[in-house]
Amino acid sequence: MKKPKDIDEYIARYPKTTQKLLEQFRATVKKAAPKAEEVISYGMPAFKSNGLLVWFAAYSKHLGFYPRVSAIAAFTKELSAYKGAKGSVQFPLDKPLPLGLVARIVKFRVKENLAKQKAKA
Repeated sequence: MKKPKDIDEYIARYPKTTQKLLEQFRATVKKAAPKAEEVISYGMPAFKSNGLLVWFAAYSKHLGFYPRVSAIAAFTKELSAYKGAKGSVQFPLDKPLPLGLVARIVKFRVKENLAKQKAKA
C-alpha cells in the first residue's frame, strides 16, 4: 500500500466505524496540542510540535498509540488496562477510547518536547 499523503487520506482507507474512531482520536490530539502540525511519519498519522509528539494507527482489532517510551512510563498505571509495549499502547476497537487519558498524555509530550527544546537553546 502506498504511503498516504496526509491524515485525511490515511483515515479514508478504513471502514466507516474505524474512521469515526480515528477522527475522534485526531480531534483529541489536536485539542490537547492546538499548535501541533499534522504529518505522516513512518506511514502513520503523527503530530509535530518542537519535534514529533505522538503517532497513531489503525489495525484490524485496535488503534495503536505511540507517544514514546517516556510517556508510556509516566502513565504506566493508567495504561495498565491495555496491551502495549515499551513505546506503544493498543486501544481495542470494540471498547470506548480513553480520550481523556490520550489528551493528558499528549499534553505531557508537548511539555516534554518544549523542555527539550529549551535545554537545546
